[in-house]
Amino acid sequence: MDITDRDRRLIQALQQNSRASIQDLAEVATMSTSACWRRVKQLEDEKVILGYTTLVDADAMSLTFSAIVHITLARQDKGHVETFISAVSRRAEVLECFATTGDADYHLRVLCRDKDHYNDFLDHFLFNLPGVAHIRTNLILKVIKMTTEVPIAKV
Repeated sequence: MDITDRDRRLIQALQQNSRASIQDLAEVATMSTSACWRRVKQLEDEKVILGYTTLVDADAMSLTFSAIVHITLARQDKGHVETFISAVSRRAEVLECFATTGDADYHLRVLCRDKDHYNDFLDHFLFNLPGVAHIRTNLILKVIKMTTEVPIAKV
């Protein structure tokens, strides 16, 4: 699917306000409301737009412990990798998981109620996963920039 400048304007408007009306989106994209609705639907069908979400303040939800966790597996055994990926994918505390190069094999962004909840997460979950050789935790002291938006400008 070719992404046009009009599509980029639609996507940017939706990233800024996913509850924008089709009429408002049509104005931004300079197209009719029916054409705009069809194009948004096509962008959804083609999996350019993956979904819509609600951003929530973690502190307001009493989730005050935030960390980046670096995980190294003992060896890249296929079974251990599959088990690890499957297990972390099911945990609500794990907001993001990245397979990376460098010293660690995986980096997790984890959000918990407090340090006791995080210790429980370590003791009863991460330390029990087969193949996990090393875990290092970096506490997030302050969020400088966080976004759910994907840059839509032409690269």
